[in-house]
Amino acid sequence: MKDSAIVVSGGMDSITLLYEKAANIALAVTFDYGSNHNKREIACAAYHCQQLSIEHIIIPLAFIGQHFKSSLLEGADAVPEGHYEAENMKSTVVPFRNGIMLSVACGLAESRKLSHVLIANHHGDHSIYPDCRAGFVHAMSEAMRHGTYIGVTIDAPYTDISKADIARIGKRIGVDYSKTYSCYKGGEKHCGKCGTCVERKEALRDADIQDPTEYETE
Repeated sequence: MKDSAIVVSGGMDSITLLYEKAANIALAVTFDYGSNHNKREIACAAYHCQQLSIEHIIIPLAFIGQHFKSSLLEGADAVPEGHYEAENMKSTVVPFRNGIMLSVACGLAESRKLSHVLIANHHGDHSIYPDCRAGFVHAMSEAMRHGTYIGVTIDAPYTDISKADIARIGKRIGVDYSKTYSCYKGGEKHCGKCGTCVERKEALRDADIQDPTEYETE
């Protein structure tokens, strides 16, 4: 039964969820909020939605890029390099991004009479992104349920698993990760050095998937 909308970026996690839950998804929404990597992610999201014959819409959120503070919004040179556990990675946080996107997705879901909004946050996000943590997801889901006539809720099945676990799911169901994009710098090739590139490499390695990604550093 197609009773869900999904927030899909075009990265590994949301594309895996798109394929895993395709039978339930009536609508995929991607947000264009002015990040360095938005354009390349959007192209990947559109490709996979077309492959699955899932309706895909792009919602502009230009005000985020214009008024919010984050290295993801300030060009490639502003993005720090290293592992997500490093303190400087907090500069990549876009304040309350998931809260804003989920609010819009909730309105879309109720407008389409869809009961659930899917999001692909995972356990590796928790230490750095407050709006990826289980407590936030639960509270936001409750707010959405109380704030809609049909009781829209969030379905976030990857909250307590790692990116490598997600990659293992993708491997099992045949997701083509060469058609996903992760790099926070937004270049034609992945930089291989920013936090999300490092995490991508580790996840594919730990899932025993040959990395199809083109990196600038290789």
